[in-house]
Amino acid sequence: MKLHLLDRASKENSSFLVSHNRYSHFLKVWHYHPELELVLILKSTGTRFIGDSIEKFSEGDLVLIGKDLPHMWLNDEVYFEENSTLLSEAIAVHFKEDFLGMGFFELPEMKKILQLMNTASQGILFEDINPKILKDFNALLTAMPFEKTLKLIEILHQLANHDNYRLLSSPGYLKSFQKTENNSLDEIYEYIFKNFSKPISSKDVAEVAKMNPSAFSRFFKRIHRKTFTRYLNEIRIGYACKLLMENQHNITPVCYESGFNNISNFNRHFKSITGMSPSDYIRLHNQK
Repeated sequence: MKLHLLDRASKENSSFLVSHNRYSHFLKVWHYHPELELVLILKSTGTRFIGDSIEKFSEGDLVLIGKDLPHMWLNDEVYFEENSTLLSEAIAVHFKEDFLGMGFFELPEMKKILQLMNTASQGILFEDINPKILKDFNALLTAMPFEKTLKLIEILHQLANHDNYRLLSSPGYLKSFQKTENNSLDEIYEYIFKNFSKPISSKDVAEVAKMNPSAFSRFFKRIHRKTFTRYLNEIRIGYACKLLMENQHNITPVCYESGFNNISNFNRHFKSITGMSPSDYIRLHNQK
């Protein structure tokens, strides 16, 4: 699957781009761009690919995609039939992290929105959306420039305070990790990303963090809401998904290159994390 860099910069006299897409089907291209993308699906169904996440999408889905995170909306086959009268419709907003100037979202009042944009590096699916957010989203299409800017900030503020959401792509798919204000976490992430393909344990990482194993386990679970073992397996499976999608390896080499010591263990964790077997994952991607 070839990955394309697309130009999503605003062609208008505006710091961000709002577009109303209405076609027989969405763009069938696996792509990325330096802008974040906020998408509301108005019509159509299909499969959503974001990083290593593969899920069905439908009307009403609202997703925020981080910068440089590969993605694609692939409509169901019925949309590509010669006599199809179906329509695919969505509103999309593309904006850069500094679209309102360097440091704007680092202001204390904007802290939650900055956290939202950082979290979007994995892709976010918002669930049980307040109708007001959907109304504001549609209003972006007709608002004047100043009101449109305020409306986008308001939408981002509402989403930053929305508790019902799911992260889509696994941490392991990311090419790099975001630096944090916590030096211990920086050291932990750096060690994990450099060594996940080797046999490592929570005890090894605890030593890097200069913590005893029990304290480290509690600390890690509090930060990530999951055990270190689960997180490490997500890293490995995310990397495996990336290799499989790029068609660089078949399943057996990917298993060992991702840090697993046998195929059975690899298959079990792969299905637990992605919801499908490696062969089904490859087959689904090859439909594109």
